[in-house]
Amino acid sequence: MRRAVTILAVGAVVAAAGACSDVGSTAETARSTDPILDSADQVAFGFRTLVTDGGLLRAEVFADTALFLEQNTRASLRVVHGDFYGATGAKEATLTARRGNLDTRGNVLEAWGDVVITSVDGRVLKSPMVRYEQSRNQVMSDSAFVLTEPGEKELSGVGFRTDPSLNAVQVLKVRSARGGAVQVPKQ
Repeated sequence: MRRAVTILAVGAVVAAAGACSDVGSTAETARSTDPILDSADQVAFGFRTLVTDGGLLRAEVFADTALFLEQNTRASLRVVHGDFYGATGAKEATLTARRGNLDTRGNVLEAWGDVVITSVDGRVLKSPMVRYEQSRNQVMSDSAFVLTEPGEKELSGVGFRTDPSLNAVQVLKVRSARGGAVQVPKQ
């Protein structure tokens, strides 16, 4: 009987120690995945902002959550959605990403995590990371990407520059292309 009580007591201590280490590892994981949360000036849910150029709407950015940093000059975004607009005010493309950073001083949006840009005429660009600069009205990246067009055309490479509507794509390094003629800029 005494032996059974000792085994149960040891088992309870081991189980309690295991539970404590699980709680600690979960808290540590939460802290390490979002360390920026502690330094945020403000947190907003259902975030929306407009990016304009001389009164002309260039982009509308939405996020599930926005963490404002550096005296509200930078926002760290979660679950990002953006719409790009042309000179006539018509919507040209949509961007989605898991995360992003918005620099409100320079009107620069960096997005990463399964970034997808879809133009209104059906072109789709996928990349792990992109950067949109309002001053140039340009989307760019030095990451790998895949650009697909209607008619099963596909271009993959590393690094690109383009307008938000994906009409004038400059590829820095082509990996492969299929489905038709691809115009490669002079190297």
